[in-house]
Parts: sequence; C-alpha cells; structure tokens
Amino acid sequence: MKMKKWLLTTVLSAGVALASVGGAAAEEKVRLKMGSTFPSKLVQLGSLGKTLEKTVNSISGGSIKMKFYEPGALVPALELFDAVRSGAVDAGWSTPGYWQGKEPALALFAAVPFGPSAGEYLAWIYHAGGEEMMQKIYARHGIHSMICGVIAPEASGWFRAPVSSIDDLKGKKMRFFGLGAKVMQKLGVDTQLLAGADIYPALERGTIDATEFSQPAIDLNLGFYQIAKHYYFPGWHQQSTLFELMINKKKWDAMSDRQKAVLKTACLANSTIGLAEGEAIQGKALKTLQGKGVTIHKWSDADLAKLEKTWNEVAAELAAQNADFKAVWDSLQKFRAEYKVWKDVGYLK
Repeated sequence: MKMKKWLLTTVLSAGVALASVGGAAAEEKVRLKMGSTFPSKLVQLGSLGKTLEKTVNSISGGSIKMKFYEPGALVPALELFDAVRSGAVDAGWSTPGYWQGKEPALALFAAVPFGPSAGEYLAWIYHAGGEEMMQKIYARHGIHSMICGVIAPEASGWFRAPVSSIDDLKGKKMRFFGLGAKVMQKLGVDTQLLAGADIYPALERGTIDATEFSQPAIDLNLGFYQIAKHYYFPGWHQQSTLFELMINKKKWDAMSDRQKAVLKTACLANSTIGLAEGEAIQGKALKTLQGKGVTIHKWSDADLAKLEKTWNEVAAELAAQNADFKAVWDSLQKFRAEYKVWKDVGYLK
C-alpha cells in the first residue's frame, strides 16, 4: 500500500505539472465511458481498471472524466473491441490477447509462451518499437490502444486429478487464453476462450474439464479450488501479461496533447502499480490455497520441453500465415536476442 500511495502521489504531482501546460481551462472536456472485460472486484485484472479510473480523474484537473463500467453494462465483455471501434463505447479496459481472432498479431502484445518476463517485455514495448507496432495495427480498426498494465507469471492450470504427463490432456476440454491455446490445440486439447465470470460455472457443470486463468491471488478470488484441487506451474504460456486502454481513435485524435499526456502518464503508473502489487500478494495466496486442500504441482522438464517445441512450431506457422504476426514476432525475437547478452551476465541464474 505504501508503494501504491507513493506512486499515486507522484502521478498527482505530474498531473499538477501537466495542468499548467497549455491551459486546462481552454480545453474541451473529454468524457470516457470505459467498458471492461474484467469485473472491478476481480483482483488486479479488474481492480487495475478502477485504479486507472481514479488516477485519470485525479490528475486531469477535470479535463478528462473517466468512468469504469462492469462487463456487460455497456456491451458483453468479448464484444468490447467492436464497440470501441464503432464508437458505441468510448474506451475499453482489456488485454490485446482477447482480439487475436480480429488480428492474430495482437496476441503478441498480451502474453507470449516461453516469452519475456515483465521487465524485458516492457523494455521491448516502450524502447524497441513494440507499442508503435501495436498501435499501427489497432489504427486500421479505428482504435488507439496503450499498454496500461502488466502482471508477472501466471499458473498454467487447474485440474480435478493429477496430470502425469502433458499427453494426458489430449481430448480434454479446457479454458485457455491467447497463444498458449494454440499450443494446446496442436497437442490435441479442445480449448475454449471464456471470460473470467463464465469459467467457474463451466467448470462446475462439466462443460470444461480444466481451466487456466491467472495468478494465484486472482484464481483464489474466483474460487476454482472448490472444484479442482490440483494446481500446475509454471505458467509457461504467460510469464508476464500486458493490459491495455483502448480508445476510439476519433475520440483520441480530438484530444489535446496535454490530455493525451495525462492518459499516457496514468497508464505508466498503472503498469508499475500492477506489477508491484501482483508480486506482493502471490505468496500469501498460495499458502491460503494450500490451506484449502490444493496441491501445487510443477510440470516436468520433459513436459516443458515438449510445450516449448510445440510453441516454436505454432509461432512459425502463424508467422507464415500472417505478415503482421511475422513482423511483430521478428521484432520481439531480435530484441530478445540482444537482451539475452545483458540477461546472461547481469542477472543471477
């Protein structure tokens, strides 16, 4: 909480400085109805959307008024992309991985199997052209998107019974997200993309056999432990996950430079808050889950090697099928190769 208060104070100070530039009083006020793919009471995934709302409203000096709307209040959670594109909704709190059916390359701006940790991911996003590539893709759809949150590794699945090998999942129905779902499909798993609120009832009714969703503190919040007692790590498919603020592009283009700076500053603060909070709360959540009878498992080296080999095959196939995916994938791979030189000497193994 001290870190969160310090960040908010820092951002508020930045807001005061921003307010003095260009004259907020002369600006046309902006109202942003922000739909969400995550409920506000969901730890981090939704609560960070509410934090963003509070930060923007605090630092804009009244120039921007943002209001968070729960999933379904404006449009169904997974229809938010089209709603922002059309202007039916001003803005959206989400993750680019939900929109890979619209643009396959967007999945690379959400989470990458066997991909970068949060620091490395943000380095590529902000300093090696990642976000600019993302924005060019969104612009074709009348949307301006900014990376506006990040969380560290997730878990890789909840199961009713222990899994002796990744091969045991063939033919199973499992909720799975993003590019990781492509890997599971190639291994014979029947994957479904369900919004967070729909997972528990699907698991309870047996519509799905297993699920992955997020980090321990978030999964605890959703109560999966009441049905499935076997929890698998590491989250090979999501070593870090990025979140976004989507804004209708006409709305964005009409804003003043100062208003755009407010939103960018708020998103940078949100990313810091999200990463720090997420790292702080997982240990306690895991202890709580174990106290509720959950057994923690780790995939074998052989299973992880098979998953990584399959991912490399999937990535090559997607790059061959889609020029944008190839361009983004090549950019990320080039950056990771450069970063590895530093990672190998700068960090403890």
